[in-house]
Amino acid sequence: MKLLLLDMRHRKVGKTLDRKAAPRLALIKALANSLILYESIKTTEAKAKVTRTYVERLVTLAKKPTLANRRLALKRLPTVGAVRKLFEVIAPRYDKRPGGYTRIVKLSRRAGDQAAMAQISFV
Repeated sequence: MKLLLLDMRHRKVGKTLDRKAAPRLALIKALANSLILYESIKTTEAKAKVTRTYVERLVTLAKKPTLANRRLALKRLPTVGAVRKLFEVIAPRYDKRPGGYTRIVKLSRRAGDQAAMAQISFV
């Protein structure tokens, strides 16, 4: 008889979004890129909550426009255009704000699978 061990998630932080680490990071980067470029995106509620923390850290990073911070942002975002917009348009807009740059608004459920949908946008 085999012993089946199921590990419990004690003291584990963050959502997995039912993906391994590399596809999850690629998804979050793509959502963050779209949010910065279009300033508002519609996605599932869980993905919006994960994207919010990622983007808010990027905005805080971009509030100090040093070369080192720009290079760090280039590591965390897939396109140069998103980094440029982050540093030149979005970060100066929230210069005096201490945090809370994004807003999540719950929408009606998706028709196909009844997934909880949300719209994430900059305040």
